[in-house]
Amino acid sequence: VYGCCTSTPLSADQCPDGTESEHRRLLRPTKIGIMPQMNKEQALQALSSAVNAWAGGSGVWPQMSLGDRIDAIRKFMRELKYKREDIVNILMYEIGKNRKDAEAEFDRTMQFCEKTIEYIQSSNEFGSGWDASNGPTRLFLSRAAIGIVLCLGPYNYPLNETYATLIPALLMGNIAILKLPTVGGLAHQLTMEAFAKALPPGTINFISGSGRATMPPLMESGKIDSLAFIGGSNAADKLIKAHPEPHRLKLFLQLEAKNMGVYLADLWSSDDVDARTHMERIMKETVAGTLSYNGQRCTALKLLFVPAQHAEQFATTLAKEVEAMSVGLPWESTAPNKYSQITPLPNRGRVEYMKALIDDAVSKGATIVNKNGGTIVGGEGESTLMIPAILYPVTSDMRAYDEEQFGPVVPIAPYDSINEVLSYAHNGKYGQQVSLFTSNSKPTANLVDQFSTVFGKININAQCGRSPDTAPFSGRRSSAMGVMSVADALREFSVPTVVSYKDVGGNEELVRGMEGHSKFLKSAS
Repeated sequence: VYGCCTSTPLSADQCPDGTESEHRRLLRPTKIGIMPQMNKEQALQALSSAVNAWAGGSGVWPQMSLGDRIDAIRKFMRELKYKREDIVNILMYEIGKNRKDAEAEFDRTMQFCEKTIEYIQSSNEFGSGWDASNGPTRLFLSRAAIGIVLCLGPYNYPLNETYATLIPALLMGNIAILKLPTVGGLAHQLTMEAFAKALPPGTINFISGSGRATMPPLMESGKIDSLAFIGGSNAADKLIKAHPEPHRLKLFLQLEAKNMGVYLADLWSSDDVDARTHMERIMKETVAGTLSYNGQRCTALKLLFVPAQHAEQFATTLAKEVEAMSVGLPWESTAPNKYSQITPLPNRGRVEYMKALIDDAVSKGATIVNKNGGTIVGGEGESTLMIPAILYPVTSDMRAYDEEQFGPVVPIAPYDSINEVLSYAHNGKYGQQVSLFTSNSKPTANLVDQFSTVFGKININAQCGRSPDTAPFSGRRSSAMGVMSVADALREFSVPTVVSYKDVGGNEELVRGMEGHSKFLKSAS
């Protein structure tokens, strides 16, 4: 596995004319680890391990009490915290995440796990006692496992987003098969020892290597009960179609998005101090929304709609903000606790895709507004460090208008009528989130109503984002199927299960006697 980077200083005459002094260096990928390339037979061995651990629902982990499973996951979390620094370093070297963001990913993951456990212990969904509100019928409600869950996580948040499905699935008693991402998989290698210390054998199984070689055989076996997939819709569709009984395959999908930032004309209706301050805040949200972690977030703002009469001014202002961003390697500090804001992309394939989008837009009339936008720092041959490119004006015939760039390309589309924006939303392929930037309540209220049936989240004067983890993270169309949050993920990977009896004869005494012996009837609190 290769990551970033070796850095070799260069003199001015060794670099293209105009190269900034801090960018006069040669960047080359360096070997940072090894990832086993498993074949079909090895993948099926992992499946066999999972099937044995599930044992038709009677395996050690699914039959363990919910309280005992919570204790085991907490033990795993304690063990994993010893690996924090190693995982942070891997996130920097393998996927180019700066130190501050890498630390935040680890810490937020641990917080998500703990909040999930706290929700179980405080909720009445997980065995809070017998409900006597239905006449003589007594009901005990809890949730039980689905079966074998195949988890495929993304490269951009390999720990946080993967664990947002994996940990709830495990807590509910499921057996997991975790497919390591081709890029971003090394972090998971550092978790294996902690899992082995905390969970019974076979509870979690790892597969690495080519997804095309290893995943279809698992799905074709019909033994996968649930698919937790974060990635592209084309790959998801192929996996689902490979299952012989797709009607019973429980799906949780987080897929692509083309989140809009919509800027309303009222933002420019005044030039007083308050209006300028408001616009400054909006520009900061815009920079963060488009280029945090190089724009490699499903929740990133990926197309900015700006009123035509103000679009050029907006593009120029945004360009200045982006030109002030620090460009460098993930561990390079620009000030105490401040690290490079723009860092290398994970591979050359991502660089080539960004360049193709830029070239297409420029060939059709767009310009790169910011200085050195789209330039590769550290040499065109092997470096993946790209200065962001702000494209303006972007029109509907350009690839950047519809395609999810998932990188440091910022398309600005001028509009003459808000109906153009509404048409894009209503007729688009995706439906994750939208950000509305405004200073006027009335037109914004109408857009909220219009977008409430299109997107899973509507942000007012703020960038798109998943947080807080207690809020539902959802989407429509080709953006998502299922809901992610502390509470919702538990529901996605479990089945409401009821035990009932009629309070006649000696039934109550019989059931009370069962409570002392049944693990399922135990409360998790």
